[in-house]
Order: sequence, then structure tokens, then C-alpha cells
Amino acid sequence: MQRITLSIDEASMGLGLNGWNMLKRVHLPILKGGIFTAVTLVFVDVMKEMPITLMTRPFGWDTLAVRIFELTSEGEWEQAALPAVALVIAGLIPIILLTKQIEK
Repeated sequence: MQRITLSIDEASMGLGLNGWNMLKRVHLPILKGGIFTAVTLVFVDVMKEMPITLMTRPFGWDTLAVRIFELTSEGEWEQAALPAVALVIAGLIPIILLTKQIEK
């Protein structure tokens, strides 16, 4: 947000943009990298968050992390392997996209 100065707003208003058009055409392209990074970090952190998931989940509704926890606590390692790999891949994909975004 610090990258958006008053002069950028004034220049866009001078070009006839205001309100939602200014947000869409000026602010979002500037903030796109930061927003993507924040969403990626939150997604990865939420995917692996276990204690809060166990405490606040509705009955009969399990997340992938809870299912892995239940299977491994019962000693069913083979059945827990595929969900665990899916959780790792779901966490790696945003990180790979983030590193490609940073390299640009």
C-alpha cells in the first residue's frame, strides 16, 4: 500500500479514472504481487494448521489434515499416505507459483 502515492491517485484522476475503475486499473496491478503472496502464505498456513481445526470443526466434517491425523493415530499408515501426499502437493503448488511470481 505504501507504493501507491497520492501522485499516482492524482494522475489517474487526471486521466479520468475514479472509484472502482481506479482500483481495478491502477491499484490492483500495483498490489497484485503482495496480495498473491499474502493469500499464498495464509493458504499454506491454514492447510497445515491442526490444533484449531480439531477444536473448531463441526461434527462429521473432517479436513484433510484431520483425516491424516485420525488415520495415523489408528496406525493405518498406508491409507494415510495418499491424503498426506495430497496435503504436501496442495502446499507446494502455491509456493512454486509464488517463487515464479517473485522471479519475474
